[in-house]
Amino acid sequence: MLTTILIIVVLLVFASLRVVKEYDRGVIFFLGKATGVRGPGLIILIPIFERMTKVTLRTITMNIPSQKIITKDNVSIDIAAVAYYHIVDSMKSVVAIENVHDAVNQISQTTVRNVVGRFMLDQLLSQTGDINVQIKDVIDTHTEPWGAQVTAVEIKDIVLPDNMQRAMAKEAEAERERRAKIVAAQGEFQAAEKLGQAADLIASHPVALQLRTLQTMSEIATEKNSTIIFPAQFMTTVQEAIATIKGDSRK
Repeated sequence: MLTTILIIVVLLVFASLRVVKEYDRGVIFFLGKATGVRGPGLIILIPIFERMTKVTLRTITMNIPSQKIITKDNVSIDIAAVAYYHIVDSMKSVVAIENVHDAVNQISQTTVRNVVGRFMLDQLLSQTGDINVQIKDVIDTHTEPWGAQVTAVEIKDIVLPDNMQRAMAKEAEAERERRAKIVAAQGEFQAAEKLGQAADLIASHPVALQLRTLQTMSEIATEKNSTIIFPAQFMTTVQEAIATIKGDSRK
């Protein structure tokens, strides 16, 4: 009889021992009433009367499934996101809601759909960071009474319809062509401006035109396969230039 009692006592002692890890906390219920949070380390429970529910304090990565959303400008897109949250109040996460993880997941999906629907497609593509912050703030407002805190929400994938992708590709191509034409026009304008300045300079120095002509002919003659015909007017001008040079040398 004594042996049986001893065995029962030993079993009750072992049944009352719990080990809570560093990243967990134990919510204690005494006869169904929440009495507090214990841990980490070794915890002794009163057999039969006390029960413990473990809650993890680590950051949880939660995928928000891809869902179809209609933007403000009536474009249907598929968006997938990811949320990061952790428990800050173990008691609330157990007492205030049945399953905090499912609740955060559901409210995240609803919030992503509602917030993204307020923006146009161009805003969604260019202001993703601001939209992520808005989604996080809205979700965090809902999860605060549950003892959970959302640290970040990131839109990780945006899938556009095929016709919208083709339209955006055409728009980007047209924009590149517009820029190319503007650059080419600016180049032509600058070239014309420089040619005008060169023409003014040559007009004030007539011999410079002849020298430029001779230089051009010299470049053509390097291949030794061209026949150059000198106009009579040009030859007269050259003879005058030579005569002028000779006259200067005699002096």
